[in-house]
Amino acid sequence: MKHRMIFSRPMQPAVEDRAKLMFDAFVPRHALSVDELVSHAHAHEAQGLLFSGALRLDRALIERLPKSLRVASTTSVGFDHIDVDAAAAANIVVTNAPVVTECTADATMMHMLAACRRAREHLQVMQDGWGRSLGLTELLGHRVSGSVLGIVGMGRIGQAVAQRARAFGMTILYHSRRRLAPELEQGARYFASLDEMLPHAQILSLHLPASPGASPLIGAPQLAMLPRGAIVVNTARGSLIDEDALIAALQSGQIAAAGLDVFHNEPRFDERFLELPQVFLTPHSGSATVQTRNDLGYRALDNIAAVLDGRPAIDPLIPRKVA
Repeated sequence: MKHRMIFSRPMQPAVEDRAKLMFDAFVPRHALSVDELVSHAHAHEAQGLLFSGALRLDRALIERLPKSLRVASTTSVGFDHIDVDAAAAANIVVTNAPVVTECTADATMMHMLAACRRAREHLQVMQDGWGRSLGLTELLGHRVSGSVLGIVGMGRIGQAVAQRARAFGMTILYHSRRRLAPELEQGARYFASLDEMLPHAQILSLHLPASPGASPLIGAPQLAMLPRGAIVVNTARGSLIDEDALIAALQSGQIAAAGLDVFHNEPRFDERFLELPQVFLTPHSGSATVQTRNDLGYRALDNIAAVLDGRPAIDPLIPRKVA
């Protein structure tokens, strides 16, 4: 008999088709509410759960899920929406899917270019019908080529962004918990202190996970340390930046522009950003390509299969403690 698993929401057809081949799979036609998920999981006696960052797998939900559940696999790299300790206490293995590197790095460069070149404002001109030639001093952005890029978090995605930035002739600085080996740095300059790096970074790009309940990494003091007119890009997690401080810095001109794919209260983002035309915004869609969304689903399915077949998970999330 096939192992039983449930999706929390629909996914790409290719992922759903593979799930039905591998498992006795329940695939909903819409994103399930928490109550619907609990009901279907019990009815299906689900052993595996495939879900996304839109579902908070917290202690309250874990306690409502059936005792049959042995593995829960998120189709995301980040896991700040999961109470890993509560899952471990319930004997549920939780896994993530670290396969978004190239897609997220591409999206980061899009945000960097769009913020530097005031893409949102240029698009608005076209949507308004254009109608007149722009003066030579209008809608001037900032040149990306040759700029100094400061990367915070030099893991897989940070390194992929650095690789792309080199093609633009950018000088690369980085701050990370650990210094890379020289062959991986490829000329990038390491700063053990974030505060020491910030005054040199004309463009700042964030590429590190968020810790639930932690204070924002980038607040008013850090934004003030950047050169006046710097660009801020965040395709990692919204909680890494103090949004009030960023809005104030954008209004004052300390920060010239920003490219944001992530926000504090998704999907109810701070609509004050809409009033700032120098901010390029996207709805947490860094992985939104056919190829990557398929890869995310496949990796989640492979993690579920490994655990239910009695093998180690490919991408286990390790609890801090078991309560």
